[in-house]
Amino acid sequence: MLSCRSQNEEFAAQKIIAALDRGETVAYASDAGTPALSDPGAALARLAAASGHDVIPVPGPSAFAALVSVSGSADKTVIFEGFLSPKPGRRRSRLRELLAMKAAVVLYESPFRILKLLEDIAEIDNTRYISIGREMTKVHEEYIRGTAAEVLILLSDRKEQIGEFSVYIAGNYSINKTEEDADN
Repeated sequence: MLSCRSQNEEFAAQKIIAALDRGETVAYASDAGTPALSDPGAALARLAAASGHDVIPVPGPSAFAALVSVSGSADKTVIFEGFLSPKPGRRRSRLRELLAMKAAVVLYESPFRILKLLEDIAEIDNTRYISIGREMTKVHEEYIRGTAAEVLILLSDRKEQIGEFSVYIAGNYSINKTEEDADN
């Protein structure tokens, strides 16, 4: 067993490639989601492939795919943005851009910043539909759905936030409605 995390990914990748070069079989698993999708693993996949080794995915849902499948929203286009900047100005600026689009957006957020993210979303559009998955496929799995304002109130009432959050933000329905009306 070898730890391959963002702080040591390049170093760990070299050790893993050495094991592959010796003919050993290697599997990479992440306890936080799909490797390379907002989790370490991209450098390992790139370096292993560049070294001539096959890099083969094991099918299974990522937090992104799992959340989209239970969101309850019918958006046809979904943008995966991953983690936004922890800097408030950058986060709010990017959120404004994303929420102005017709497409839905999936974000990842830590328990330390989830309330700030929800406050920013509610400030931009407090009626926007949100579906949150917390600790998906784990013991404390939970799903929360409602408007940005409703979800913010619900989570604000808790004394602490635990676990990683995946946030589905429905597309801008005012844009959808305007385009649908124009087509009819």
